[in-house]
This record gives sequence, structure tokens and C-alpha cells, in this order.
Amino acid sequence: MPWLKRILPLVTTILLAAVVYDGSIFYFRWRAVRNSEKAQALAEAQQAQKTLEMLGGDRLHIMNFYATPGVIRPGDSSTICYGVNGATKVRIEPPIEEVRPALNHCLKATPRADTEYKLIAEDGAGHSVTQNLFLKVQR
Repeated sequence: MPWLKRILPLVTTILLAAVVYDGSIFYFRWRAVRNSEKAQALAEAQQAQKTLEMLGGDRLHIMNFYATPGVIRPGDSSTICYGVNGATKVRIEPPIEEVRPALNHCLKATPRADTEYKLIAEDGAGHSVTQNLFLKVQR
């Protein structure tokens, strides 16, 4: 067994080197994935900020309020769409159906006569904005 005493330090050194080598490979791969995930999260946050700025930030405003078609025949329906930003409450007068704050939401309206709809959006600070829409019923 004297040969074992001679090769044991060599085998131990080789095994230790292999463990260090494998460990370093796992560490550098883990670090690369972590850095990549951080970079992706930062890019997503920057894109979200740009999108928010394009939509007007957090300020209250009506982005759109329209009807398609704008002229209908009696008994027909029109699609009324709206989009608001920074609102906590939204309502349409005269009421059509329950509405909610949304960047884009559409609903059906079937008025019997010419109707002027009013979109009212409110934020949590008590501010409000309005916009009107006229839907004509052709006789």
C-alpha cells in the first residue's frame, strides 16, 4: 500500500481541481443568468415607464370617446368606446350599462332617439374630466 500513499495527494489534488473547476462553471453561469434577468427586468421597467408616459403619465384624462357608427336607424345598435387614464371612477350619462376605468372599453347602445352621451371620469383626488358624444338616430 505504499503506492497508495504516493498517489493519494495527486488524486486529492486532481479531485479538488475538478470540484473547483465545476464550481466556477456553475457560479459563472448562475451569475450570467442573474445579470441577464436583471437587464431584462430593467428593460421591461423602462418600457413600462415609456408606455405610461405615452398614455399621459398618471394624470387624469379621457383618451377617446366615440361611437361606431355615429348614425343608426331605429332599433339598431351602435358601439360606444372610451378610454381613460388616471381615473378611479367612470360613468356615462345617460347610463347604458355599468362602466369601469379602462384604457379601452366598448359597449352597445340602442337609443330610440338622438342622444347626447356624456363620459365623466374622476380620480381619487376629486378631479373630474368630461367629454360629450352625439349619437344620431336616423328617421
